Amino acid sequence: MKHIEVVAAIIRKGDKIFASQRGYGEWKDWWEFPGGKMESGETPEEALKREILEELSTGINVDEFLCTVEHDYPAFHLKMHCYLCSLVTEALHLNEHEAAKWLTKDELDGVKWLPADLEVIEDVRCLM
Repeated sequence: MKHIEVVAAIIRKGDKIFASQRGYGEWKDWWEFPGGKMESGETPEEALKREILEELSTGINVDEFLCTVEHDYPAFHLKMHCYLCSLVTEALHLNEHEAAKWLTKDELDGVKWLPADLEVIEDVRCLM
């Protein structure tokens, strides 16, 4: 089975976290924490800053490691490193996602999370 290693940003602002809706592929319309694949030689923090700049046209501070999740999807095994992050500026632009929301603790169950991201929700809920 193919192995993929990615990073994900749990971006916090006040009492809310940022979620984005995939606009492409097999998992189109499912919700996730933004991020992506690490490139050779990158640290997870470097990859996360690069991915968020590509996906949302904004800078982030990578504040703290939260957890690593491993999940078996039908076609691959995913290892996802999750970090608590904050925005450098308030401006966000969706370059790859079809929608985004700032969710409160009570709204976390209101979107259809990707399976691996769903495994992070309980950790996120405890922080909020």
